[in-house]
Amino acid sequence: MGQTFAEKILAEKAGLKRVEPGQIVTVQPDKLLTHDNTAAIAKIFHEIGVERVARPEISVIVLDHVVPAATEAHAKNHQQIRRFVAEQGIDSFYDVGEGICHQVLPEKGHALPGYLIVGSDSHTPTHGAFGAFSAGIGRTEAAAVMATGEIWLMVPYSFRIVVKGRMPKGVYAKDLILFIIGDLGADGADYRSVEFAGPVIEKMSVASRMVLCNMVAEMGAKAGSVEPDEKTLAWLSGRAKAGFSPVSADADAVYERTLEYDVSDLPPQVARPHTVDNVVPVEDVAGTRIDQAFIGTCTNGRLEDFREAARILRGRKVAPNTRLLILPASREVLLAAVAEGLVTDLVSAGAVVLNTGCGPCLGAHEGIMAPGEVTISTANRNFKGRMGCKDAEIYLASPATVAASALTGEITDPRQFI
Repeated sequence: MGQTFAEKILAEKAGLKRVEPGQIVTVQPDKLLTHDNTAAIAKIFHEIGVERVARPEISVIVLDHVVPAATEAHAKNHQQIRRFVAEQGIDSFYDVGEGICHQVLPEKGHALPGYLIVGSDSHTPTHGAFGAFSAGIGRTEAAAVMATGEIWLMVPYSFRIVVKGRMPKGVYAKDLILFIIGDLGADGADYRSVEFAGPVIEKMSVASRMVLCNMVAEMGAKAGSVEPDEKTLAWLSGRAKAGFSPVSADADAVYERTLEYDVSDLPPQVARPHTVDNVVPVEDVAGTRIDQAFIGTCTNGRLEDFREAARILRGRKVAPNTRLLILPASREVLLAAVAEGLVTDLVSAGAVVLNTGCGPCLGAHEGIMAPGEVTISTANRNFKGRMGCKDAEIYLASPATVAASALTGEITDPRQFI
């Protein structure tokens, strides 16, 4: 009997021939990702009584959540992290301005096929788009990995999601994953490993695959993955920091569930407040007034997202009394958008370009809403208070839908502008 992707990679990392769902295994991760929470993790690390990080070469630390520092407390946090990095000899440290951790990790060649990645951030599954088993862990667990170089994980049951048909005009990876989350529910894949496959996935860009894997967290999944192919290898060419061996599910692997979706007639999707699985076709909420539109984050802050937004906004103006915020996921993305003239198109339309980071998404700073305001966003969460105000509302949608809505000042089907 064959094994799924998760079973094969966890067996390999545990030094076992095979594992079963529900089994506890001790593994040595290839990478440990942390960000601004490294200061808190470092404190826990020292409380354990260990002086030196066991495997400094696996740590990747990215300052991205509140950057530049918004308060003295955040500045002290960053200062503590810089000192910890220097003391422990951690080479893979990316300071303010490099980008959001889930974009920086693959750009800098740390997310590779066949890798086991753990990160103290719930959207660590993003790196499954490169054929890695990548999962979020808690701060205490991250401190333990720093201290010991290993971690125990429970082998998850696996879902296989096969996507067929042809993506319609104006429909993107964000619409697909919102639809799937709406179908399965916020806990529909709780602690599962989700494998995406099928002709639609094969045609998707690496950036679009990152959208899918990023948001499996919103249906409770432990990990999401796409089998690496020529596109993956081309994207990683010149980036990889080390050699790698791709891992693929066996043809006769046994899945807890296999789901098939045909996207041929899928319309643009929108997640309504205040849960990500509260998903409807855009027509059901069209006409809803918005105060702010936001394109960016680790979900949809990549070059292809700004290309779509610019295609809609080019030569037009953002609606009066509507704010449009643009946030590239990394310095690399920002420079590429500048080189293509996309930033000129977006700013000319009335957008405000923010520095790379997570600020508006988590409501730490930049783009915080006032009571009663409404934002349509390309982020991954719309929980009450997520963007800094518990009395505001957040709708989630694709970059195209957000751009179209910014033009009209209300939630709008993007297909009329494409």
